[in-house]
Amino acid sequence: MSQQPGRPVAKRPRGGVSKRTRRRASRRFLRRRAWRRLRRRAGGALGRIRLGTAGSSPRLRRWVLAVVLLGVAVLPYPIQGASGSPPAVACRTACRAGSVPSMVRWTVPLAGSWDVVPGLTGTVPSAGLAYAAVGDGVAAVGHGLTLSGYSASTGALRWRDRLTGFPAGAAIVSVRAWPGEVTAGVSYRSGRAGAPARAEVVISDAGVQTGRYQAARFGGTVAGSAQYTVIIGATAVTSYDNATGHVRWKRATGKVAQAWRLDGSTLYMAESSGGFVGSDPVTALHRIDLATGSALVVRPLEGASFHGTLASAWDGVVLFSSSSGITAYSGTTGVRLWSIAGAVPEGTDSRPSRVYLTKGSDLIGVAPQTGRIVSTVSGSAVNGSAGVYVVRGGVALGLDQGARGDAWGYDITAQRVTLAAPGLPWPHYFVDLTGVGGSADSTSDTVVIAICEQLAPGSLTRPAPSASSGAGTAPGAGTAAGGSSSSAPASTAPAVTPSPGPSVSPSAAASTGQACLRPELVALNL
Repeated sequence: MSQQPGRPVAKRPRGGVSKRTRRRASRRFLRRRAWRRLRRRAGGALGRIRLGTAGSSPRLRRWVLAVVLLGVAVLPYPIQGASGSPPAVACRTACRAGSVPSMVRWTVPLAGSWDVVPGLTGTVPSAGLAYAAVGDGVAAVGHGLTLSGYSASTGALRWRDRLTGFPAGAAIVSVRAWPGEVTAGVSYRSGRAGAPARAEVVISDAGVQTGRYQAARFGGTVAGSAQYTVIIGATAVTSYDNATGHVRWKRATGKVAQAWRLDGSTLYMAESSGGFVGSDPVTALHRIDLATGSALVVRPLEGASFHGTLASAWDGVVLFSSSSGITAYSGTTGVRLWSIAGAVPEGTDSRPSRVYLTKGSDLIGVAPQTGRIVSTVSGSAVNGSAGVYVVRGGVALGLDQGARGDAWGYDITAQRVTLAAPGLPWPHYFVDLTGVGGSADSTSDTVVIAICEQLAPGSLTRPAPSASSGAGTAPGAGTAAGGSSSSAPASTAPAVTPSPGPSVSPSAAASTGQACLRPELVALNL
């Protein structure tokens, strides 16, 4: 090889590696080792959080679902920091120092008699249960047979209705908000034998009752607008015209009520011989467009049935849960897309599109079409004093329980608390496992919780609310992620000041429960 003019020929070092290359490799090694030491030392202070598992057994999850449908309206995802203390404890100090923005949008007083129950239950009605939903600018809260609608942006009272025409013992067991209307599921007993029954009452955005339709106990309204309402009945899905009450379309679903999940304007109805309770094996899915009524039967391309029970649907993907984990299928073709062993579905987020699962004690964010894990929240074991309840826009809502409860927003990408609201005593989060109603709006960052600003002196003399209170029948798909509001004249407030009560210590309600003198509903921005 000839030498170019003016350029000396470089001598090859021994071993084929130059001194400069060896020095660079040595520096990279030292930097990596220093970074590992720094992370180990800072691990406790960073307080990375970890979610507890919801259980890998599908049988256990069905029992949990049944309990919630029977009236348990609190089901958080507990977390705690890597050093053994809840991350919300660290948040309290930072929040009250003003280091992160406040989450509180408005507060309103809650009408009626409310109690404080220790633990995760928090502030609840003294008789029966409360249900909530928020969407399209309206927040609604119902308990007993009273339903109230509020402005989701200001908390101003829009209307209040007392639902009539039901027998004694009837009660609201679900509230759902739609564009142009709110629907309330009412559970009651009918006929001489007192058979459990459910009806859906439709209320316009002006607060006028415009319709009443029979529904399945585990069904109810799954779509609504100013023009129509879609109801899941015991043996069919039916769309009604709001102006005339006439049937727009009807799709039979079989002789027994079936399990179902919503994916936007698409309804997936399982086809299983066991029906809603024993929904395994699922041999087919009925995919129904809720606007037009067009239907498609989807069968698995591999095997005679889908693997597990119908657990969730999101972005055209249907998730089935089994003791071995999660398996995802195309909601159009039935093609098996991916699976994750040992995982349990926990929720979804539209911004960006994510399916959230718990695996071990980690919360993982998964791309629904591919199953690729795109985010992980991990830490130490479960601690009952803190919990993560919902993820919106990549921010997870956490709530501390008890007299000094806090709300905080944990940014999953940044791995730190970015929002907070200290001083929310005895918080209560309205939950519906179907994801149709409840505390967190599925399409916005609004979340509503009930709190108690002041406790009454002394112990509770009447029985505390239980899963069997209220109408005594299953709410079907009661209250879920969706925000809502209260039942009294609204007043806006930038923040909430903790006030456990003049003669009550912060832990006074920790034994049997206590009456609440100042129940309030708080709207949070997540």
